[in-house]
Amino acid sequence: MTGTIYTADHHVYELPALLRGNVVRTGSVPCDSFSVTFLYEKDMLPVLEKAAGFTAREGGRVMLRGVADEYTVELGPAGLTASLTGRGYAARLLDNESRPVTYEHATLEEIVRRHVTPYGVKSGEIAPLRADSVYTVATGTSQWKALEGFCRTYGDFSPRFSGEGLLLAAPERPGRRLAIGDGDPVLRCVLREDHYGVLTEALVIDKTRNASYSVKNPELIAKGGQCRRVIYTPGQSTWDAMRYTGDYQIRRSQEEEWSAVVTLPGSFPAEPGDRVELDLGRLGLRGTFRVAETEDSFSARDGAVSALTLKKEGVGACGYRNR
Repeated sequence: MTGTIYTADHHVYELPALLRGNVVRTGSVPCDSFSVTFLYEKDMLPVLEKAAGFTAREGGRVMLRGVADEYTVELGPAGLTASLTGRGYAARLLDNESRPVTYEHATLEEIVRRHVTPYGVKSGEIAPLRADSVYTVATGTSQWKALEGFCRTYGDFSPRFSGEGLLLAAPERPGRRLAIGDGDPVLRCVLREDHYGVLTEALVIDKTRNASYSVKNPELIAKGGQCRRVIYTPGQSTWDAMRYTGDYQIRRSQEEEWSAVVTLPGSFPAEPGDRVELDLGRLGLRGTFRVAETEDSFSARDGAVSALTLKKEGVGACGYRNR
């Protein structure tokens, strides 16, 4: 793994050989992050003080472009070392708050132009979405929430970022298909299922019209789960809006319900959105899963290790029930 610093005054600085490095890719929020450590010399201080951006590469492949948040310099048993940490480009939208604004029949292109582009974020893809009603960005909303709320409401997807730092404001397309089986050098595999906080029912109520809409999670109900939430919507909500609100709440509650973390030696070339065909007979774990997060770690002493967090295909799918 190699690292490059980009300073606030537009200079480029190649870091010396890294002692340690860690790159986490989610593509969304929580946003991508990085941390690198290297030998320090005093002439590096002016560069670190102005560090604004960072790029991590592996074998010529860009692993992550991000913003630099913090540097530290340490004199210790390992000698003089420096560390740089930061986040992916979603941080630029998370860190900036929007003014309250109401849009009439806005397009996603307009939302991106108003809430994304001014913060130095370039777009790789923008879906042709248009709101069929008023879209309101409330006081205290981050630019990220302004964007994500529009995408989820009118496109039923969450925006993402590529490793290159480009905004992908469009439904996710399945990436590459990779295979991991009993014959591969799996260092560790942790399977986890946690039903705490996962909803079995979202009851959406419009008090103005005295109307309600119930969305249920039959999979968890079949396992004996019982967790209901009541959500109140603004007056005159449409049935589609009420159904979406309930469906959204259940899908969000399911996001952390099931995961498998597979750790392999080396830098495994996976990206969030890729699919992994898993066949680990000793665990009884077989199927095709979505890569939700990748973590690539490197140290000069131990080499590289990759951890893939896998989720079930179609996480968040749920059935609708009669109102």
